[in-house]
Amino acid sequence: MVDQNSSSSWLKCLNNMSSMVMRNDHGGVTVEVGGEEGYAVRNARKKELVEVPWKGAPTMAHLFEQSCEQFNHNPFLGTRKLLQKEFVQSSDGRRFEKVHLGDYEWKTYGEVFACVCNFGSGIIKLGHSVDSRVAIFSDTRAEWLIALQGCFRQNVTVVTIYATLGEDALVHSLNETEVSTLICESKLLKKLNAIRSRLVSIQNVIYLEDDNSDEDAFSGSLSNWTIASFSEVEKLGKENPVEPNLPSKNAIAVIMYTSGSTGLPKGVMITHGNMVATTAAVMTVIPNLGSKDVYMAYLPLAHVFEMAAESVMLTAGCAIGYSSILTLTDSSSKIKKGTRGDANVLKPTLLAAVPAIIDRIRDGVVKKVEDRGGLVKNLFHFAYQRRLTAVKGSWLGAWGLEKLVWETIVFKKIRAALGGKLRYMLCGGAPLSKDSQNFINICMGVTIGQAYGLTETFAGATFSEWYDHKVGRVGPPLPCSYIKLVSWEEGGYLTSDKPMPRGEIVVGGFSVTAGYFKNQEKTDEVFKVDEHGMRWFYTGDIGQCHPDGCLEIIDRKKDIVKLQHGEYVSLGKVEAALSSCDYVDNIMVYADPFYNYCVALVVACNHSLEKWAQQAGIEYKDFPDMCNKQETVTEVLRSISKVAKATKLVKSEIPAKIKLLPDPWTPESGLVTNALKIKREQLKAKFKDDLQNLYV
Repeated sequence: MVDQNSSSSWLKCLNNMSSMVMRNDHGGVTVEVGGEEGYAVRNARKKELVEVPWKGAPTMAHLFEQSCEQFNHNPFLGTRKLLQKEFVQSSDGRRFEKVHLGDYEWKTYGEVFACVCNFGSGIIKLGHSVDSRVAIFSDTRAEWLIALQGCFRQNVTVVTIYATLGEDALVHSLNETEVSTLICESKLLKKLNAIRSRLVSIQNVIYLEDDNSDEDAFSGSLSNWTIASFSEVEKLGKENPVEPNLPSKNAIAVIMYTSGSTGLPKGVMITHGNMVATTAAVMTVIPNLGSKDVYMAYLPLAHVFEMAAESVMLTAGCAIGYSSILTLTDSSSKIKKGTRGDANVLKPTLLAAVPAIIDRIRDGVVKKVEDRGGLVKNLFHFAYQRRLTAVKGSWLGAWGLEKLVWETIVFKKIRAALGGKLRYMLCGGAPLSKDSQNFINICMGVTIGQAYGLTETFAGATFSEWYDHKVGRVGPPLPCSYIKLVSWEEGGYLTSDKPMPRGEIVVGGFSVTAGYFKNQEKTDEVFKVDEHGMRWFYTGDIGQCHPDGCLEIIDRKKDIVKLQHGEYVSLGKVEAALSSCDYVDNIMVYADPFYNYCVALVVACNHSLEKWAQQAGIEYKDFPDMCNKQETVTEVLRSISKVAKATKLVKSEIPAKIKLLPDPWTPESGLVTNALKIKREQLKAKFKDDLQNLYV
């Protein structure tokens, strides 16, 4: 028998939640601001822009010290211990490293603060001048964050460099910023040694010890520089403490080099005030964020998305467990058989991801389901469609008894792949497809929040509300920023458009950075200061604003090409639509303005195509041979056209010809950024002949 009081309370709770969704103090509202005329929106929660999370924390150095004092005994930074590594050889002769990892070992907030103080003192005692810069050239790990905060404590500007950056870009970044102290992983010292004759300002090199590297990786070859290990610098600082030299809010905290889709990377000057403002704003958006949360860190800390995320976590007192994309799950490529992946050990409650990672998670789940076949496959697809129909039907359709039943029977095992305790996932860095967003919401049983931001705004632009299940949107402005749409008449996007205003997205507020390092011309081109002294950044992205003040990214100015007969093709829009094709692992659409159709480079999905070839009776020597077969090209083109029509692309937007490529595009190849966005110019250069042949 149902308890009427309990039932009444449950209904009352649902009604309260429903009414909360309909309240007008969430989302965005229009606002009058200075600068160029346009359609401007602010966050509905705050009438004034948020600048700090609390009084007395104008910089990241102040904020970090206060957070460590508040959460002194709480676990902060965790790293898994390497127990064993081995190499296995595949049938084609390639060698792959496999690791056996133990549990996470933790440092508390108090212990990390002591490490930060010691490291900050140590770099000064090593001979680093506070008037020069430190660069960090490393994959994400606990020492990365400790080094960053140690530099902040001594008012030293940090230059961030991707560990996958090519030699020319690395030399450019280090020389342009006149870095005198470089912090890098020991495995990267050989790469550094290869270019040392081209580096003009380096004096000190601090290497991060790594149980997973050869002991002699750093020996002998860097004698013209002062060389010290990370632990030696910490010890030096502990024995010779230096008083902190805390920065001001306008001091440059970080010069962050973008991975760059064209040419050499640009260094964005990020102030302490920018970092604190974004951190304070995000704190107001993620529900129930606090010291009980565990965050899994695996994205590059040299990327603004991860640095902003970890800044938020340390402010809220969360635990941060470090991982990598190669060890994330039980089935990750570097995990030894029988060893649990990082997520299964850490059991995070919070996770940040870029769309490419989410697409991989989705593809991995679908592959396992398809391989099981039979009842498992049928039950999964039935449950998924039931949940999808419920979610699309209404906000309350996402809740209820049926949700509980399907999650228990079908989706619980899927959630276990990421530890089983995930409650919130944040996606940024690029547009997330509607299919992937629905998939994570349903299969992982968690809210996936979309955020929009850029290095030039320290990731602080928009952030979706936790209850918003509508797909394709990136939320209202963060409370630290204004969003303005400015008409772009040439592209046909106007703020007067109906049913929603459209235009170039311009971000204003406390998160907008100081500009590009030693590049005043480019700074003046895209950064503007209005009559009230507020800074605005012109993003080049095209958006439309929904009636509730939420932003949707619909295009990008640089990605629009006008074809021979006058039709416009938005390359990014087409790529986003076609990426959901089962045969497509990655895609770059190309349009020559002298023709009336577009073409595409397609990185083929190995698993899906091999399954098709087996069913179709196609014989082939290896995967590259399969990709070269006309039958394969025809099948992929047929599938792409089907997806294109389903997503309502017009004829001029559907690739007429494609080139199938067997090898994936990776950051190491220089063909995609560290956020896995394609580098269009590099791809066009590398596959120039292939693209020309598609127009023959």
